[in-house]
Amino acid sequence: MPLTLHRDHPEMHRWQPFAELGQLQERLSQLLDDLPGMNMFSGDSFSLLADLEETEDSFVIEVDLPGIEKKDVSIELSGRRLSVEGERRERERTGVLRRQSRSVGRFHHEIMLPAEVDAEGVSADLDNGVLTIMVPKAQAGRPRHIEIH
Repeated sequence: MPLTLHRDHPEMHRWQPFAELGQLQERLSQLLDDLPGMNMFSGDSFSLLADLEETEDSFVIEVDLPGIEKKDVSIELSGRRLSVEGERRERERTGVLRRQSRSVGRFHHEIMLPAEVDAEGVSADLDNGVLTIMVPKAQAGRPRHIEIH
């Protein structure tokens, strides 16, 4: 519900734009939860947290994958599009699960790298729940220092 206030209106002093932004975010979240396939914590899929760092000669992608084994992860590079997908499996329990807030199920994360890459030089390592993918830049995309004579 829009609220229009004029500068001289007494309510203007109590206007809180960040509160309105929070309400908007909550409404959007509720809308997305109602759409099929949009709830990222629905139990059948979830989103990953990832960082993309660019160095002089490569891109370094770090993806949080706590509790996921490397056999359950697949990485594909097609041109500049890098995809990480897999599954976090529900572990077998001996007691009664009273609360569950950790996501299980399929995951998929895709990143469009900002420059051409050397697909043959890509490497990946999963250590302490963090997947690190090193993607070298293509020779043409690397900066080259030119000496002045």
